[in-house]
Amino acid sequence: MTRSGGQLGEPSAEVLQSVAAAFGLLASPMRLHIVWILAQGDCDVTGLAEQVGATLPAVSQHLAKLKLAGLVHARREGRRQVYLVDDPDVVTVVRLMVGQLAERPTPARGVRGLGA
Repeated sequence: MTRSGGQLGEPSAEVLQSVAAAFGLLASPMRLHIVWILAQGDCDVTGLAEQVGATLPAVSQHLAKLKLAGLVHARREGRRQVYLVDDPDVVTVVRLMVGQLAERPTPARGVRGLGA
């Protein structure tokens, strides 16, 4: 993508595919919650499981998908794997969306969509 006069140029098909894949992975509430937690700081799988209220195997599976997509990374600290989001753009997007939507009034139960 190129910038011209402060505006973004037309994205390539490859860029759109990559963005759609990233959003697809973040469409899972648990994966989004994991990325949200990791955007606040590094955490191991046990801490993530406690915070999201899920089992270790479930969190590990979600982390594996996020790691394969390059959205999270791991480093070894002794015998523990510590996970982190080291892409500031992913952190910005997640924080922005969660922050914006958290400030909105809760829609009526059963109502879906983006409003309008």
